[in-house]
Amino acid sequence: MTLPAARRVRARLPGVPALVMVLALSACTGAAGTASAPASPTVDPGASPAASPDTGSIDHATGATDVVFRFEEGGGLVPMGFFATEAPVFTLYGDGRVIFDDVAAPMPPDADGIGRIRPYWTVTLSEEEIQAFLSAAISDGGLGVAKETFPPIGADMPTSIFTINAGGASKTVSVTGLGADRGNEPDAPVLRALARLADRIRGFATEVTDEAVWVPDRWRGVLTPDTLLPPRAWPWPGIEPADFVQPEDPNGPRFPIRTMTSAEVAALGLTDIDGGFSSLALTAPDGKAYLFALRPLFPDENR
Repeated sequence: MTLPAARRVRARLPGVPALVMVLALSACTGAAGTASAPASPTVDPGASPAASPDTGSIDHATGATDVVFRFEEGGGLVPMGFFATEAPVFTLYGDGRVIFDDVAAPMPPDADGIGRIRPYWTVTLSEEEIQAFLSAAISDGGLGVAKETFPPIGADMPTSIFTINAGGASKTVSVTGLGADRGNEPDAPVLRALARLADRIRGFATEVTDEAVWVPDRWRGVLTPDTLLPPRAWPWPGIEPADFVQPEDPNGPRFPIRTMTSAEVAALGLTDIDGGFSSLALTAPDGKAYLFALRPLFPDENR
């Protein structure tokens, strides 16, 4: 039976979130219909995250803004507004809080052409659940042995990025075209393991209980010139287009941005924008038309 798009039922499972249990179990057996990843290879603790040989635990920071694990996807053939609003799919912080996107849920209604984005959710894992998740991601998930980058297999394909800061090491793994058939190339087993890990992370929303909508307290506003949409009046008397500045950091956003407060976002007079939006046309005080996009800032992000 197919559930209506507007009413998707979450699984309600007791105890440890099912994603953690599935990851832990999959360390012993491959996913049905796919080749198994290499069995828990030995990892150099100086190069990749690993468990402590004395305790079997995986050390990690414990702060509310310390990113222990993050999964992001972006790029490919998407409108410019979506580049401006790309945000992590899943972030695990040191205190156990997870902020995640329910990627299977529909986007909010878009009758006014603003391009609303679905809200993020949050839930808190126990230390036992954190350990199970990290252990399985490093072993069966392939992060312990994965290279930092893999050769892309085609143009205009999205890129998947895994970041893990645990076990005394920090590591980022980037794959363009994750999940595409790589044939029998040497990296194929690890890439299949990473693809299974990504699938399970995308399905996190169906495996947890007691999640709540995450309400951000800061936002990234993105302002770009020129738009073909009918513009609305500029809502901020104390803000000028020049206040939106492109960061000099080459790894930062490549758009003119400004950190927005909740009060400034409320001044837009829009509803259902907890997850942000991609395209609101505005006429600025300088008489020019701009396209404004908005996305929430995560606890670890400065701007």
